[in-house]
Amino acid sequence: MAASRSSEGLLTNRVQRPVPLREAVYEALLELITRRQLEPGRHLVESELAVRLGVSRQPVREALQRLSNEGWVDLRPGYGAFVHRPTESEADQLLAVRALLETESTRLAARNADEDGVARLRELYRAGVAGLERADSDAMVDANADLHRCITELSGNTVLAELAGQVARRVRWYHALVVLDRGAAAWDEHARIIDAIAAGDAEQAARLMREHTEATRRAYHERAAEETTEDR
Repeated sequence: MAASRSSEGLLTNRVQRPVPLREAVYEALLELITRRQLEPGRHLVESELAVRLGVSRQPVREALQRLSNEGWVDLRPGYGAFVHRPTESEADQLLAVRALLETESTRLAARNADEDGVARLRELYRAGVAGLERADSDAMVDANADLHRCITELSGNTVLAELAGQVARRVRWYHALVVLDRGAAAWDEHARIIDAIAAGDAEQAARLMREHTEATRRAYHERAAEETTEDR
């Protein structure tokens, strides 16, 4: 990862070498966007970003173009670059796909996970709860992403895991908006999912994951609606 954390747990923005500069700038900007430190709708000024990252404007310009191609940034002729503000439809489509992929991943994980795999899930759960106790949203987002990724890996289906991985970073972007709102409820849901996987109860695990992803989807839409109202 191109960006690192300070002693206070905050993201530090200067890119680290020897990662190729173009890639490092892209990863640093994407990290800021997915953690909502560059929030949706934010005007992205090349010169300001270059100073913030400690680089020249050229790799920033290249990174913004790549981020635009991937849907993270909107380039508006005559106005500049802006962090993409997702529509309700975009959010719903992505979170629906996520629910399908992760429900099936969880079903398979309950059939295939061994003791070591379950132990990894419980360790990630503890990391998330520790973040919750500190009200550390970054730690909670990271632990949540790691836990869901671990479940897809435990499914034993590499194609399914790859597909889930393709949407995971964008899901983290949406989840960052509601991580504190979901709070303890989300981690209670995680605990029940892990217990079902450990028990080998595939249908129960799948049902719990479906309900969990649906709760996150509802929370996102509620929070997004509140932000839209506040912006008016």
